[in-house]
Amino acid sequence: MTNKNRLTTSWGAPVGDNQNSMTAGSRGPTLIQDVHLLEKLAHFNRERVPERVVHAKGAGAHGFFEVTNDVSNYTKADFLSEVGKRTPLFVRFSTVAGENGSADTVRDPRGFAVKFYTEEGNYDLVGNNTPVFFIRDAIKFPDFIHTQKRDPKTHLKNPTAVWDFWSLSPESLHQVTILMSDRGIPATLRHMHGFGSHTFKWVNKEGEGVWIKYHFKTEQGVANLAPDAAAKIAGENPDYHTEDLFNAIEEGDFPAWKLYVQIMPLEDANTYRFDPFDVTKVWSQKDYPLIEVGKMVLDRNPENYFAEVEQATFSPGTLVPGIDVSPDKMLQGRLFAYSDAHRYRVGANHQALPINRPRNEVKNYQRDGQMRFDNNGGGSVYYEPNSFGGPQESPENKQAAYPVYGVADSVAYDHSDHYTQAGDLYRLMTDAERTRLVNNIVEAMKPVEKEEIMLRQIQHFFKADPEYGRKVAEGLGLPLPQETR
Repeated sequence: MTNKNRLTTSWGAPVGDNQNSMTAGSRGPTLIQDVHLLEKLAHFNRERVPERVVHAKGAGAHGFFEVTNDVSNYTKADFLSEVGKRTPLFVRFSTVAGENGSADTVRDPRGFAVKFYTEEGNYDLVGNNTPVFFIRDAIKFPDFIHTQKRDPKTHLKNPTAVWDFWSLSPESLHQVTILMSDRGIPATLRHMHGFGSHTFKWVNKEGEGVWIKYHFKTEQGVANLAPDAAAKIAGENPDYHTEDLFNAIEEGDFPAWKLYVQIMPLEDANTYRFDPFDVTKVWSQKDYPLIEVGKMVLDRNPENYFAEVEQATFSPGTLVPGIDVSPDKMLQGRLFAYSDAHRYRVGANHQALPINRPRNEVKNYQRDGQMRFDNNGGGSVYYEPNSFGGPQESPENKQAAYPVYGVADSVAYDHSDHYTQAGDLYRLMTDAERTRLVNNIVEAMKPVEKEEIMLRQIQHFFKADPEYGRKVAEGLGLPLPQETR
């Protein structure tokens, strides 16, 4: 009887023996003519694509987004056009600094990337579980990430490099305070908020724009891990968060988040007390209250981790009509860096992979490239403009303009107050939360090799709040710097 479920080679031929190599006799050398063996070994050697430089360790799930509040006055984005509209999506959560095999429960920000498969193309909202970031200009990003990775000599993590960079980059203080607080180690991926972090621009059908910030609020409630519990779990089950997300969805306990936005009139950007494009700062919710947009639910696990989670590619430049970017210097750098990382890591045709492929038809003149696995445009016209009815631009979908001020130069943000918001956050904490924050910082700074680095960082804490700096100094057994006494 013929086997209808036959094992085949990669070129589709049936395999007659998958247990024994072809050899010259029972003890003879293996034959090069065993092309099935050669293909298996060669493919095995190439099964890994380069891991992400950052956000290497992650977990993902499918779900949907449903609009629950009419925001069509602010944006013409089709997937946000009416209450009740549902859009399929895929989410990837991740740690930032660790390698692909690192533990889930380390103290680290978490990536929070959402791919909306809209009827007008994909929209990627690529954020974190924090509303701010360590730096505000992309030119500093490679240096920052170098401090989070391994020392090139020892191949060990280097706390001295971490705190040296932070102490020399006072704009990091707000994010450092969040990272070292209880929120630095989420209990699960389901029990944390998500943020777009950057400022984006919404544009409505009349061409009117507003600045916006995204907030995903977990409906499971926020829960965090104490450092000792996190360390214990990291040793016993380094894939704890990955497992928790998978099991929750598999058991029908679908995690959900409410999406809100803050909306700022365009003209307010010129007068607000903090630069609204500075990603190390937040907008006060008293000034710009949260406005509900919709609900995100994750209800389906991936069928194959590599195909769906590892090959998923996200970029803040993956936009749809009605959603634009802002002059945020960090965001501007990410528009290039993220897509370029995917072209290197997965390939020039990464957008055509099933997990990244838009649900609507793609029509363009991009051809060829490594691993082009569709019909490559067939025999259709391959340039533009043309006289053969090829796809044409739609002027109504041109990105809206915004005014640019000043001259082309290497300029910093106007505002250099890196202390007010970090101090406000410290003063919002309870006494117990402050104690844990200080203890986390002290433990993280103890291995730093140079006292001058610790004293420089203590100055930043002191400027944010005198008690904040004093308690860290006391915990490290160091005197307060002269100018702070």
